[in-house]
Amino acid sequence: MTIRRPDTGDIEAASQHYNLDLSQSDIAAFETLLDAVSADYTIVDHLVEDLPEVRYPRTPGHRPAPEDNPYNAWYVLSEVRGRKGGPLDGLRIALKDNICLAGVPMMNGADSLRGYMPEIDATLVTRMLDAGGVIKGKAQCEYFCVSGGSHTSALGPVRNPHDETRSAGGSSSGCSALVASGLVDVAIGTDQGGSVRIPAAYAGFVGMKATHGLVPYTGVMPVEMTLDHAGIMSGTVRDNARVLDVIAGADGLDPRQVNLPDCGDYTAGLETGAAGLRIAVITEGFGWPNSQPDVDDAVRAAARHYAALGATIEEVSLPMHRNGHAIWSPIAVEGTVRQLEGNNYGSNWKGLYLSSLMRAQQDWRAHAATFPDDMKSVLLAAHYFGTRYHGRYYAKAQNLVRPLKRAYEGLLEDYDLLLMPTVPLQAPELPDAGCDPATFVGRALEMNANTAPFNATGLPALSVPCAMRNGLPVGMMLVGRDFSEALLYRAGAAFEAAYDWKTL
Repeated sequence: MTIRRPDTGDIEAASQHYNLDLSQSDIAAFETLLDAVSADYTIVDHLVEDLPEVRYPRTPGHRPAPEDNPYNAWYVLSEVRGRKGGPLDGLRIALKDNICLAGVPMMNGADSLRGYMPEIDATLVTRMLDAGGVIKGKAQCEYFCVSGGSHTSALGPVRNPHDETRSAGGSSSGCSALVASGLVDVAIGTDQGGSVRIPAAYAGFVGMKATHGLVPYTGVMPVEMTLDHAGIMSGTVRDNARVLDVIAGADGLDPRQVNLPDCGDYTAGLETGAAGLRIAVITEGFGWPNSQPDVDDAVRAAARHYAALGATIEEVSLPMHRNGHAIWSPIAVEGTVRQLEGNNYGSNWKGLYLSSLMRAQQDWRAHAATFPDDMKSVLLAAHYFGTRYHGRYYAKAQNLVRPLKRAYEGLLEDYDLLLMPTVPLQAPELPDAGCDPATFVGRALEMNANTAPFNATGLPALSVPCAMRNGLPVGMMLVGRDFSEALLYRAGAAFEAAYDWKTL
């Protein structure tokens, strides 16, 4: 593109915006001074960006016809085959449609991104292809990934394979339906408030949100950098651990990755069993105002099953857990909108910026009138609280994350894992088209009281199906210390090996 140097009108507009009170002579002087800055911008414009290599052939693919798209789960079908003979050889993988797959359309559930095609593969995509994985395509997701339901995408609702009148969970909604139905072995979703674990609970599969930063987020469309996690959705614990083996670790491009330890063999302890584990059942994870008795009862029964496997199970009160969602909320609300206003990347960090995505997003306000009601509610809340209190509650919430995390870590000094329901309820019915805003937004945000605190604190959390009630799955969540993913997998695998959750 051609850099246009600022003229008198541009300088005058900037002066008014920042209340600089420049005179006409000042404006003329600064117009000349900015010629040098314009020259630097012109040089940068002509230089070539350093972007990751794309290694495997693919085509743009196609959006399947409704009859070829069960549960409305796929956005684009485009098969990309990785290196033969690797540790993920032949594993069928879906990508949430906020993860870059070079040369394949990406819209993140939003009208404002229709037609965008990234030119890079996300780091985690390259790693899976290098390991022999087979990318089958891009899965539907919720509009800008702000919903825990599966009804907010511009392309229509995603349906739960257990009951197509019900939510598949969001925002990794298409991934949810594809994994739950067995159409793929594994999907990669993202999780800022529960968007991997909520679907796992609603649709009955294994969902891992690893420690913040363990999985590089490079090449994934951000939501809020301190909450962003890429997560693994799979039919079995072993497949989940196999994928984490491949995608975990620093890539040198993601500022979320700080002081990572050496990444271990996450499959090594899968057959160790649960004997000797100390598990704290968190009282405050149960009995929320919208908790369903069947869910609470099933998860408590699952804890007793762990006792039968030789684990020590104790119910423990952790009062600050009840504040976790409230602490997360200003970070999610104001942080998400600030990230959006910064064309999704903001500034003041080193790493990979995807300028093509920034260009594609720069006119999002032109589409704002068509945003779904949950996105509108986030914008309205962020504008009010952000402008009235100038970010102080975002800052205070970030400061409160530290004592919240210390509360969990203090308990984890005495216990190996924390246990609670993943979500308080089973998959609810999809709202009717054209429902009122309260119903629409309520269905999008009603379920993440237990999941959201672990996005704010960054602690790893694994959702495992533990029962079937009323023809629908129930999920239990296991939480551990930072970088204790191997221990979480051990516990999840022990339960999976000993019990058929569909019969519990």
